[in-house]
Amino acid sequence: MTGAHIVKSYDEQLERLTKTIVEMGGLAEAQIEAAIDALVRRDAEAAAAVIEGDKKIDQDEFEIDDLATKLLALRQPMGVDLRTIIGALKISSDIERVADYATNIAKRSIPLTQIAPVRPVHALPRMGKLALTLMRNAIDAFVEKDAQKAIAVWQADEELDEMYVSIFRELLTYMMEDPRSITACTHLLFIAKNLERIGDHVTNIAETIHFLVTGQRLRAARPKGARDYEIDLSMVSRKIDRKK
Repeated sequence: MTGAHIVKSYDEQLERLTKTIVEMGGLAEAQIEAAIDALVRRDAEAAAAVIEGDKKIDQDEFEIDDLATKLLALRQPMGVDLRTIIGALKISSDIERVADYATNIAKRSIPLTQIAPVRPVHALPRMGKLALTLMRNAIDAFVEKDAQKAIAVWQADEELDEMYVSIFRELLTYMMEDPRSITACTHLLFIAKNLERIGDHVTNIAETIHFLVTGQRLRAARPKGARDYEIDLSMVSRKIDRKK
């Protein structure tokens, strides 16, 4: 194989790596959107389709891992190429986790179709829409190699955290006022937490993109408004018992 052919093959492999990341990100976006739609429409079949769709994203991650490993071993890349390959490994891992959380939302929405709806469910689509927007903007930043757009995604996660805190408080209050809503609200609490965790992984993606483009890490501390609102159902139960 001549030197020109080697370079062409290398470039094609890098392009394939990038295309697979973009495809994987697009699938994860679709999973988030479909999971929220299934929740709102109380559609168990649509939720089951989201769960089944997670397999394709897992396959894409395996393909990226395999291709990136071969590029590192055989091509010994340097500079931006090295950052691109390492970044692809990290981004694919975060996208896979985003898709897992979308799958968890779909799983939680299925039992909700079997019980009476509760009012706080209407707050979740707005949170889901923001999580979806952040994911889309992160993939756009990757395609465009836009460090500033990545920073904007990184900063916007704070709004998602604030939504989570608000929904957490609303659901906790609702459960204390009406213990009959505990089952439904418990599922909604975990759905809200899954959306908040999607935001965390999208933030990881944004940080990786910034490093990929600039060669520098984001130094500022992450804003984490949701840190003190981890779901503690034993605490919820104790508060409800005192309310009775």
